Amino acid sequence: NLEPKDMDVVILAMVERVFDAGARIITEGDDGEHLYVIEQGSPVCKKKIDGEEKVVKTCQPGDVFGELALLYNCPRAASVVAKGDCVCWQLDRATFSHIVKDAAVRRRERYDGFLKSVALLSSLGSYERSQIADALVPETFNKGEVVVRQDEPGDKFYIVEEGALFATKGDARVMEYKSGDYFGELALLKNQPRAASVTVESDEARVLSMSRLSFSKMLGPLQSLLARHADEYK
Repeated sequence: NLEPKDMDVVILAMVERVFDAGARIITEGDDGEHLYVIEQGSPVCKKKIDGEEKVVKTCQPGDVFGELALLYNCPRAASVVAKGDCVCWQLDRATFSHIVKDAAVRRRERYDGFLKSVALLSSLGSYERSQIADALVPETFNKGEVVVRQDEPGDKFYIVEEGALFATKGDARVMEYKSGDYFGELALLKNQPRAASVTVESDEARVLSMSRLSFSKMLGPLQSLLARHADEYK
């Protein structure tokens, strides 16, 4: 969930590491100072079980390992050994902590300020808003793209952060959406297919999505307000 500029910083901080077959990349029980992203090769993850090292997982290109020691400041939970020649990208603890923690704080502050402007959420306290902010996932769509499609199953709730969108039922245009508006709640509230399609009208639109599970957990107290909003579609 990193913003593009934060992702750029992470990429620039990563160092390419090449490991020969049999090389031990990290060792169970050691302190961890780096995480690794696999570009090439299939290293194996080993844990000591009944006094013997056993393979518990084979990693693939694109997998990440070593992050647990950085996230939770604990010793390595397992060893990772290069099965054949292996190329990884290494990120140090300081950069990881700085980027992830700072990005999380900035993200929460930004979304908290925005959520105060959303009429539906204006009655919530700062704690409830911060919980919602942590559950939101930014998504960007271009002009003409359909965010949700009528009659398809729905598993997300959306809040418009930037841009303009519109809803259609069949050929009829029934709603307009701008920053601070929301949609997608009907399918989650009533556990039914999407009641309308929502399409991007502006050159670009940025929405904040929330999964069905988070929606049910965090917006439960607001269901009566959301249910009343359903009348606007009729």
